[in-house]
Formats: sequence, C-alpha cells, structure tokens
Amino acid sequence: RRGVKVAPFKAQNMSNNAAVAADSDLPPGPDGVAPPGEIGRAQALQARAAGLPPSIHMNPVLLKPQAMVGSQVVLRGRALGNWPARHYHELKPKLLPAVMDSFNRIAAEADLVLVEGAGSGTETYLRKSDIANMRFADAADLPVVLVTDNDRGGAMAAVVGSWLLHTEPERARVAGFLVNKFRGYFSLYDPACRSITEITGWPLLGVARWFDAASRLPAEDALALERPASGTGQGLVIAVPHIARMANFDDLDPLSAEPGVDLRWVRPGEPIPAEADVVLLPGSKTTRPALDSIRANGWDIDIQAHLRRGGRVAGICAGFQMLGRTVRDPQGLEGPPGETPGLGLLDIETEIGPEKRLAEVAALDTVSGARVTGYEMHMGVTRGPGLERPWLMLNGRPEGALSADGRVMGGYVHGIFGADGFRRHWLTAMGGRASGLDHAARIEATLDALADQLETDLDLDALLTLAR
Repeated sequence: RRGVKVAPFKAQNMSNNAAVAADSDLPPGPDGVAPPGEIGRAQALQARAAGLPPSIHMNPVLLKPQAMVGSQVVLRGRALGNWPARHYHELKPKLLPAVMDSFNRIAAEADLVLVEGAGSGTETYLRKSDIANMRFADAADLPVVLVTDNDRGGAMAAVVGSWLLHTEPERARVAGFLVNKFRGYFSLYDPACRSITEITGWPLLGVARWFDAASRLPAEDALALERPASGTGQGLVIAVPHIARMANFDDLDPLSAEPGVDLRWVRPGEPIPAEADVVLLPGSKTTRPALDSIRANGWDIDIQAHLRRGGRVAGICAGFQMLGRTVRDPQGLEGPPGETPGLGLLDIETEIGPEKRLAEVAALDTVSGARVTGYEMHMGVTRGPGLERPWLMLNGRPEGALSADGRVMGGYVHGIFGADGFRRHWLTAMGGRASGLDHAARIEATLDALADQLETDLDLDALLTLAR
C-alpha cells in the first residue's frame, strides 16, 4: 500500500499444510520441464498477501511430520527423505548455506523482506543447530522484533524471560517487541509493556488486537485443529473424521464458509453423527496410520452404516487412497514397511513409492462438467478397475474414481472445493443447497481487513525505519 515491494521468508517451517510453488530446484522430467516444488501453506498465503507468486526460496526448509519424533525434510521444494529429530539437528547446520542463498535471492528482488522465525528464538539448547532464528539473523545481519502471543497468557514473562536467555549480542540485535492477539482494554495492560521496556530496554512497537476473521484464512499447521473451524451454516451435514497426521485440511475451508453447510469435525472417541449426509476423508501425511486411526475409533463401521442409510463418502488425496482395497508401503516411506487393508469402497489399490507428484492442475468434473483448479501433492501410485469410472478429467486423462452408484468418490486434487462452480454443483448433488460464495474474493477481503487493522495497531513507520 506504500509502494514497497514486500516478500515473505521463513527459513524453516514445520507443517503438513503445504502449497505448490511454481519454481523448482528439481531436475527436469521427461518433457524437459522441471516439476514444481512445495513450501509451507503460511508462506504461500503471505506471498498472496504481498501480490507475489509463491517461491521455494520463501521457505527453503519444510518439515512435514510423519511421526512423534520424525519428519520428512523438504529442501527448496525437494524431499530429502525422513529424518528422526535427533538426526535432523545434526543435519541442520549443513542446510544453512542453502537457506542463506534462498534468502539472498528473495532479498535481491524485494524492497522489504519480512522474515519469520520458527517457534522461540531463545531455546538455548538448540542454538548450535539453529537456522531460523537468532543464528540466521546474525548470519544475515538483520534487526529482530520479538513477537509475543498474548492469547496464551504469560506474555510479560515470555518477553522478559527471552531477554534473560539471550546473549548480550542477541539482546543488542532485538530492536523492539510486539504484542500479538490482544483482547480487552489496553489501558489495563499498558503498565506491563512499560515494565518490559524498563527491564529490557526494548521499545513497544505495537499491539495487534485479536482478529476475529483469521479463521477465514488457510490454516498454517495442525495447531489450528485445537480450535477447528466448523461450518456455521445449517443444512447439509458434512462429517470430517480427525484422522492421524492430517494434511492440507484447508481443502475444507470453502465448505465451512458455505451458509448451507454444517461442517462437523469428528474428534477421536466420538462417533460419526448418524445425521451426516456426507463423510469426507481429508489428506494425511501417513495413509496407513490414518487408516489405523479410523479403525481404532470405529469410524470404518460408522461409514458402512452411513452408506447403508443412503449417505455419501468423499476422499481427497490420502482420503482417496484409504477408500480403496489396500494401501502398500513396501519401502517403509511413511512408517514401518507393510500393507494395510483399505475401507474397500472403491476397487483400487495404492502403493506408496519414493516419487512425489507435485503439480498445479486444471480439470473437469465428469458429472457436471464444471471446471476445477487445484494441485496434486502426493506419494503413491493408484491402480485398479475403479479408475475406469473417473471423478475428474485432468488435462484429458482420467483422475480419481466414482463408485458404480455414484455415492463414493475420491481423487488426488487438492483445492477442489475452492472452484466456486464445481462446489455449487457438488453441494447440490450431495443434497444440499449452494450459495453465491466467491471463496477467492473472501480471502482477499479478509487479507485487506487484516491490513486495515494492522495499520492502526502497529507503528509501521518505526518498523520500516528499523529495516535495513
């Protein structure tokens, strides 16, 4: 808004909510074109807010959790493999040159780069292997603004505690602090901020008030599932089981925004509601453990009962794989090697392999003819007679599968419900009612509203003066 070209950067992100970036460090495919890479969903949203296409250099290291103590490591859009946490901390320092190169590329094309840290910058036990916080700021010679989350409480202690844990050079690099997610009357909190400045010497640069509309934006990671956004509408009931290692669940945002949809997250230990019209299985980073969680909660039995009552079932990506007869992982890429029976609702089988499919796609719905845009991001190859009844036509080839009666459907295309025309047809076919919602315009309006608020809440002149 001030005529400044802004770009986002986050050296390391941990999230199973990812997005496709157009650029790539990957080798060219058979067609001579390099496939795209992937970055965290948050950086893709930040790029959208800045009016830029997402780039692998905006988030050079992406960690996609696959177990409690391990993640798939993605370097500049390319998966390096699965790393237990203790081994990843040994790997991290070796990634710093690539991180610095990506930062320099972003900085060369922007007037202002907003760099986001990862977690807390004062975890002293991680200092030796840090590539995203104070060690990175030192390597890039950047001023630092500490942001504290007031919503979780203890903000004053967090800032002062951070000051105590920082070294003297790190304290000198911090140019001030921001209070985020503030609710209530600031006059009651102002003495705390003045005390923080008296103790640390860091000035207050703004207080970002709680932004109610934040739930309308794509979620950064699984922390959002602590307070999942459910549909506030009434009408078509769509039940979404909270499966293991859920990924790219922002696929459901357009549905939850529909006034004629009642989107319900089904927590572990809860049954799928009998009044559900549709059961929707979202993506997961680990398909076989997700199937295990479905059976552990009895949701497989609930889904069978749902179908007997005339209900419908849809699956996206890993959710599509789970609808088949078998999911095999002979190389143990997502956990221990082996195979797991699927739900048996589509006549397909999937084998997880080392190749990851990443692509932005355009398709047509075989039922309505509506246009669909989205992206593919999956490991595994799916085969079987069920593919002879495709859900979509993707660049002239069949994609996904439909059951013979049309009540079970699945496919690999993420973002499918973001296509307004397709979503309207699909909701009508599921027995609901569609609205005139323009989902993309809703996101843009929310970003504009957030910008309006931050212009009031933050001392932007002081922040721009600090940048160098």
